[in-house]
Amino acid sequence: MPKVENVRLIDGISSKRAALGTLYLTATHVIFVENESDARKETWVLHSQISSIEKQATTATGCPLLIRCKNFQNVQFIVPQERDCHDVYISLIRLARPVKYEELYCFSFNPKLNKEEREQGWELISLKEEYHRMGVPNNYWQISDVNRDYQVCDSYPTEVYVPKSATAHIIVGSSKFRSRRRFPALSYYYQNNNASICRSSQPLSGFSARCLEDEQMLQSIRKANPKSDFIYVVDTRPKLNAMANRAAGKGYENEDNYSNIKFQFIGIENIHVMRSSLQKMLEVCELRSPSMNDFLWGLENSGWLKHIKAIMDAGIFIAKAVAEEGVSVLVHCSDGWDRTSQVCSVASLLLDPYYRTMKGFMVLIDKDWVSFGHKFNHRYGNLDGDPKEISPVIDQFIECVWQLMEQFPCAFEFNERFLIHIQHHIYSCQFGNFLCNNQKERRELKIQERTYSLWAHLWKNRADYVNPLYREDHNRTLNPQSAPWHFVYKFWSGMYNRFEKGMHPRQSVTEYLMAVKEETQQLEEELVVLEERLAKLTKVQLNNGEMTKQQNGIKDLRLSTSNDSIANTPQDYIGNLKSFPSRSPSQGDEEDSALILTQDNLKSSDPDLSANSDQESGVEDMSCRSPSGGGCLRSGDSTKYRDSDEAVCLTV
Repeated sequence: MPKVENVRLIDGISSKRAALGTLYLTATHVIFVENESDARKETWVLHSQISSIEKQATTATGCPLLIRCKNFQNVQFIVPQERDCHDVYISLIRLARPVKYEELYCFSFNPKLNKEEREQGWELISLKEEYHRMGVPNNYWQISDVNRDYQVCDSYPTEVYVPKSATAHIIVGSSKFRSRRRFPALSYYYQNNNASICRSSQPLSGFSARCLEDEQMLQSIRKANPKSDFIYVVDTRPKLNAMANRAAGKGYENEDNYSNIKFQFIGIENIHVMRSSLQKMLEVCELRSPSMNDFLWGLENSGWLKHIKAIMDAGIFIAKAVAEEGVSVLVHCSDGWDRTSQVCSVASLLLDPYYRTMKGFMVLIDKDWVSFGHKFNHRYGNLDGDPKEISPVIDQFIECVWQLMEQFPCAFEFNERFLIHIQHHIYSCQFGNFLCNNQKERRELKIQERTYSLWAHLWKNRADYVNPLYREDHNRTLNPQSAPWHFVYKFWSGMYNRFEKGMHPRQSVTEYLMAVKEETQQLEEELVVLEERLAKLTKVQLNNGEMTKQQNGIKDLRLSTSNDSIANTPQDYIGNLKSFPSRSPSQGDEEDSALILTQDNLKSSDPDLSANSDQESGVEDMSCRSPSGGGCLRSGDSTKYRDSDEAVCLTV
């Protein structure tokens, strides 16, 4: 079903009448084009962003089709004929659930970069350089090639950092005693006091099993921090969950078997609880004109902010242990790729100001999520699979970062828009960064040779993501407040309601400042253009005046030489007085056209930001701006297909 005529698009929040238009289905997008000749707005939805499709009961006006997206956009169409609606429904079911990686958008997406530019994009982030920045290898830590060719753990990278005293025999023995063979490895090294954050999966301890090599591995981590007599072992799961795993032969470390460790449970729920919590929270967002009681009750009932706080508490505990106590920490959950990634990255963000810069944040995600084998394919439904494996794990981490930005508005180089665009592209499959479940799968698919890097795109447009309040001297360890009242009213409407045009999603003062900054910059650039134009006009007028004077002087010279006997009279000079020349109409038209072209060039280079006409209207229309960058492209807009986010135009 390539297209359907006379389809209506329903706005779920505002009272605006339904837009009538044509619905197109392409290989990668659903596109709705309004029929109104003066607007012809377009709504684009990537197939990879579609979370669910619901064909509702036919009514007198047509057959409703509701599309829910992973980036929290909901789109409802009314298709006139039930048969056409069914055909669109069946088509979208197949298009939104590809079965092979090669069907994903990134393998056909072409931003018109050559091979060298693509390679440079992937080389922007280097984890070897990042560990070198931390100060490793050193006297206590070394890089190990024990996992070359993924012989020990197929979900770990080939190069891992381990304590110098940990031999290959100890590492292999420890891996056999850990779930999925994910042995303890270095995530972050704190140079100030040699404390470290390591990560692993749960031990296969059961009720009484033990492993000498695994015990030696933890002892090696303690020895790598000479000033501390013990290490913390942090199990991020609720204690009941960990105890239940013991019955399956797994579990947690027994302090009687491991010398010099202190064990700590945190209590972050599993992926199934988080998936259910997000669904309940989104149902609250979809309420039409809810009362305050309904909204607050629904938000509390979802438990979403409670889970966010649990992740924050875990990161705060680890950061304080490292920075204040000088104690190394080993973190794990069940398999060490969900809650472990959340907690290690939050703790690193609190400890190290580098991760609060734009490039540093990219490095952090590459290190603790991409490199250490977070299951992007399973958690975010890139391919058709088990829906029970889907869970908003990295969404929660991104929200934790936003919560920290609210408490420390001067500590982060990037703004809210930066986080939202990263979240969008985790699901878009437009770039290759978040494909597959581990490094091994990405190398087998030759992701870097066949796709493009999101980090290069964001870095190219980094001016759009700068936080105007950022202070480079704000380089201390962050100590956020974790009391409940800091989270009660911190609902992130800029993320979860950003596509609702009938609402005002922006809540951060930095977004207002960004709007003012962009408007000021535009006015300053226009002022430069006008000054150049004025200088050019003045130069033309002066040149014309000089030419007139020269012509009059030649005429006077001829008159005087032709009749030397006649003295000059006042009348001779009166005839030479001319009015100051004015600019010709054709010249004026050229100047005006040059000014118009310059103003067009002032628009943002990112269609995510420039597509929405509200965002070009300046401070007066700031309330219409959306930090998500989503907008509606009009037919004939020259920016529509210009950049890599050409398909991100998603809202009406």
